Amino acid sequence: MKAIPTLLAALAMLAAAAGPARADQKDPRLPALFAALAAATTPEQGLRAERRIWSIWIRHRSSRVESLMRLGLHYMGGGALDGALRAFGKAVENDPEFAEGWNKRATVNYLMGDYAASVRDIERTLELEPRHFGAFAGLGLIYRAIGRPASALKAFEKALEIHPQAVASAQHAARLREELRGKEL
Repeated sequence: MKAIPTLLAALAMLAAAAGPARADQKDPRLPALFAALAAATTPEQGLRAERRIWSIWIRHRSSRVESLMRLGLHYMGGGALDGALRAFGKAVENDPEFAEGWNKRATVNYLMGDYAASVRDIERTLELEPRHFGAFAGLGLIYRAIGRPASALKAFEKALEIHPQAVASAQHAARLREELRGKEL
């Protein structure tokens, strides 16, 4: 009987030493999910893995950053892009190592037409999370919008290397390949 309280105390100490649960681009569940994403043979399988990845990426161990992300998503969903930009900006100020904060701010900058700022935020996202298929797809959209179809194709192809079942990226890449057929890249 005396061993049970000792065991419980040891487990409590281990849990405390481990710190808060991690949920972001460094989450230990991600490698298996990226393996599932790469192995998906149908868009549905890919979408299931993609959703699980996004659900991890959006989370943060800090309640402050988590609140800012929710606020930014709320503003973005309502079309209040200035508010979304401020919220995501504060999220990355609070944790400059949080890839999804940078990615969401990149998305808002894109929606506001500030492609240069969006590209800078995407570059930071990819420094922190090189597997960020959404950031590569966003980069493809920007390059397409500014008349750089070869760069857009490369970005969409990179997204597809990571997420082969990404339907929108595949469609964009196919259109760009057709557009660029016979042109020197």
